[in-house]
Amino acid sequence: MLMSTQAIRIIGIDPGLRNTGWGIIESVGSRLVFIACGTVHSRATDTLAERLRSVHDGLAAAIAEHAPVEAAVEETFVNRDPQSALKLGQARGVAMLVPALNGLPVAEYAANLVKKTVVGAGHAEKTQVAMMVKALLPRSDAMSADAADALAVAICHAQHRASRALVASMSQVSAKAPVKKKVSTKVSK
Repeated sequence: MLMSTQAIRIIGIDPGLRNTGWGIIESVGSRLVFIACGTVHSRATDTLAERLRSVHDGLAAAIAEHAPVEAAVEETFVNRDPQSALKLGQARGVAMLVPALNGLPVAEYAANLVKKTVVGAGHAEKTQVAMMVKALLPRSDAMSADAADALAVAICHAQHRASRALVASMSQVSAKAPVKKKVSTKVSK
């Protein structure tokens, strides 16, 4: 299988209600190029709806400015506190909705897979992730752990997108394949 030499611009998103990280890279074959990154902050004093709108508006602005064509969002850990888990889930919903509203396909990746892809270990610390992101994208200027994590999500997607596309195309082919009917070999008397 030949590597594509067409540049694919990817936004990675690390969802959070207080801080949502975003990072944009281009993948050209096996080469990765840093484009931009940042963090969307919401104020703890705002209502939940206002905070979710802040996440929406910040991600929408990043997508409008940098025009990615694919998106990847980190799956969230299950939190012990049900209220926190619910709020994080709502922020994650917004993080998935914004790229979808902009016509981008959205992939989801478990945090352990992101860490394993970028660092080589599924239980890496945030500092290890940030160091490897800087090594893989020397021009990156992630000023927060959330932005570095978002770049890691984008890197993970760049590494796994070809296999995801292959699996998707295989499932489409099998869904379209004609169903063979069993022919009865029973003889009537």
